[in-house]
Amino acid sequence: MTTSTWPGATAEPPLSGLLADTHLWPITATPHPTPTSPERRAEILANPGFGQHYTDHMVRATWTTDEGWHDAELVPYQPLTFDPATNFLHYGQAIFEGMKAYRHADGSIWLYRPLKNAMRFNNSARRLAMAEVPEELFIGSIAALVSADRDWVPSGGETSLYLRPFMLGTEVGLGVRPSNRYQYLLIASPAGAYFSKGVHPVSVWLSDDYVRAAPGGTGEAKCAGNYAASLIAQAEAAQHGCDQVVWLDAAEHRWVEEMGGMNLYFVYGSGDQAHIMTPALTGALLPGITRDSLLTVAQDLGIKAEEGRISVEEWKAGCASGEITEVFACGTAAVVTPVGQVKSRVGNWTVGNGGAGEVTMRLRQALLDIQTGAVPDRHAWMHKIIDA
Repeated sequence: MTTSTWPGATAEPPLSGLLADTHLWPITATPHPTPTSPERRAEILANPGFGQHYTDHMVRATWTTDEGWHDAELVPYQPLTFDPATNFLHYGQAIFEGMKAYRHADGSIWLYRPLKNAMRFNNSARRLAMAEVPEELFIGSIAALVSADRDWVPSGGETSLYLRPFMLGTEVGLGVRPSNRYQYLLIASPAGAYFSKGVHPVSVWLSDDYVRAAPGGTGEAKCAGNYAASLIAQAEAAQHGCDQVVWLDAAEHRWVEEMGGMNLYFVYGSGDQAHIMTPALTGALLPGITRDSLLTVAQDLGIKAEEGRISVEEWKAGCASGEITEVFACGTAAVVTPVGQVKSRVGNWTVGNGGAGEVTMRLRQALLDIQTGAVPDRHAWMHKIIDA
C-alpha cells in the first residue's frame, strides 16, 4: 500500500505532550455576556443541520512582521470589520480547514487527527505566501473554543461539532504583495448527520469545460479561491441533473481527479477479492485526511488499498464489465459518500447496481466507529480534549 503525503509534510507526531496546558499557546478569554439559553441551544442541537448555527464564542489572533503572532483571545462570536482596501478582499490571501470534535458515549470530547489539519493549514499558508500558524496556537485555539462551548457539542449518532479555522491577509493597501498582517480565526458550528435519512448515492457530472487545478497551481492548498472557481462547474452539474461535479486533469481532460471538494475511491471486485484505488496525489489534488485514513482503515479490514490513476474511458468500461463494482467519495463533512450514477458528454452509466456498495459501507462504518469511540483507536488518531 502506498501512503499519501504532500510537499512539506512530515510524519504525524503524537499529540499527548502538545495538549498539556503548559505547551498550548496562552489565550485570553472574554466570556460572552449573554450566551445562548440552554433551551434555545437544545432546540438547535435537536436538528442542527450543517453550517447553519454557531456557538457563542470564537478565537482570533494577529500576526504582524514586527511582532509575529500575538493577541490570541477567545471572544464572543461577532461580525468582523475590514477596510475596503484590505488585502484578502482583492488578492485572495484566504485559507481554511474543516475538522470535527466528537462527544463519546461517556461524555468526553475528542478531536480526530488535528495535527494533520494543522500541517495542511500551514502547507496552504506556504503556498499562498502567508504566515504559518504554530501548532501550539492552532491546537490551543481549538482546545480553548471547545472548552468554552463544550455544551454545543452534540451527542449520539453521527453528530459532531464542526470546527472552521481560517486565516486572512489583513494589510490595508492595494499593492500586489504578500500581506504584512494576518488574522487567524476559529469558529464552530454543531453538525447533524450528513445523511439524516440514511446514506444515499449521489450522481456526478464529469466536467470537461472547467478544471479545478493543475500541477504547480493551488490544487493542494485549501484556499478560498479554489472553492469560488468550482461553483460554476457545480452549477453545470446541477443543470445536468447531478448532485456533484467530478474534476478531470488539466492537461488531457481525461484522468479522474476529485469529486467537488472530496477525494474519490474506486472499488474493484467484491467480497474477499475486493480492492480499492484512489487517484494519486499530483500536486493538483487536495491531500484529504479522510482519504489518507481510509488507506489505513482498508488495510485493517483486509482490503488491499493503493494509489493510482484512472481515465474516464477506464471508469466507463470498468462499470460496463463489472470490474469496477463501487465508487465513493470521502471528506470531513460526509465521511464517505457512495457514487451511483455518472453523466458525461461521452455517455451515462451506472456504478454497480446504483446503490451504496458493501465495501463502501464497511469502510464508512469502520472510520465512523473510530471517530465516535465505538471501537478501540489502534492508530492513536483520536485525541481527548475534554474529560467526561
